[in-house]
Amino acid sequence: MSKKTIIKEDNNGASNVVNESPSLEFVSFLGRGGFGSVSLMRDSKYQLYAEKSSPMDFKKSLEKEHRIMLRFRNHPRIVQTTSPNIHIGFNLDRCYINMEFASKGTLHNVISQFRGRPMPEFMVGRAALMILQGLEALHSRGYVHCDLKPANVLLFPSETFGEPWDLKLADFGLSKEPGTDSRSSLSGGTPQYMPPESLGPNGAKMVGPAVDMWSLGCVVLQMFGGCPEKRRGCYAWRLPILVSPVANDFVRRCMALQPSCRATAGDLLKHPFVVAPLRGPMMMKMAPPRPDQMLWYCQPPVRRQIGPMMIR
Repeated sequence: MSKKTIIKEDNNGASNVVNESPSLEFVSFLGRGGFGSVSLMRDSKYQLYAEKSSPMDFKKSLEKEHRIMLRFRNHPRIVQTTSPNIHIGFNLDRCYINMEFASKGTLHNVISQFRGRPMPEFMVGRAALMILQGLEALHSRGYVHCDLKPANVLLFPSETFGEPWDLKLADFGLSKEPGTDSRSSLSGGTPQYMPPESLGPNGAKMVGPAVDMWSLGCVVLQMFGGCPEKRRGCYAWRLPILVSPVANDFVRRCMALQPSCRATAGDLLKHPFVVAPLRGPMMMKMAPPRPDQMLWYCQPPVRRQIGPMMIR
């Protein structure tokens, strides 16, 4: 096995070599993203880990991701790092972080298994609940994920009897940390999941929790079998079926056009869509949507544009 150098930054930002550590043994390639790749590794005791590797050009993003995982150590909805330090390749050309291995894959994998068919609503509601728990933890401490999508939601064996998996948020390379400037454009995210105010030539004027709430609405629509279609510079989400009034209300609260009007993660943790005992009585109080309302979820039409629009 090759060696990796452990680099630890001091309070002045200077990098110091702490020691050399034996690397983990490569098992298989798991995937590739915008900033690097992820591989399945194992140690001498055959314990499995996920190792994220990036070129040194993206070291700052990987360091930020590592900081955030350390900040939320032991949180059940945030993926955990298995090392207190970032690792640098022996040739000083790549950097690495080790994380717990998501043996159940990603939410994207689960959605793909349904082949465009909607996931059962109780399953969508449970997934939305766990994503909200992760977002509420981030937002309450001043963090914004900024790249929430199914591929960045990891699945682990469930700690709840009878449930197939639990979810954790991952991939914080684009996240906004507290104390950083919010008055900047949102760059590098996935356009299909970005809110209307982030698209176009000017981008987002403010990057705040409302960005993640819009993305959550898109993720819920995708779990219901929705697919994004580009229309005049923005993405509209088309649903193959009508969803229940309570699910429709949940998505509408996530995807209000004005960021200030979107519900917070804390608000939606009390929504009947994710609080199972409330679903029955609350559904009777919510007016069912018109069929034409259920076709599209997207940003407002430009003048003289016609066609059904869900979000107004």
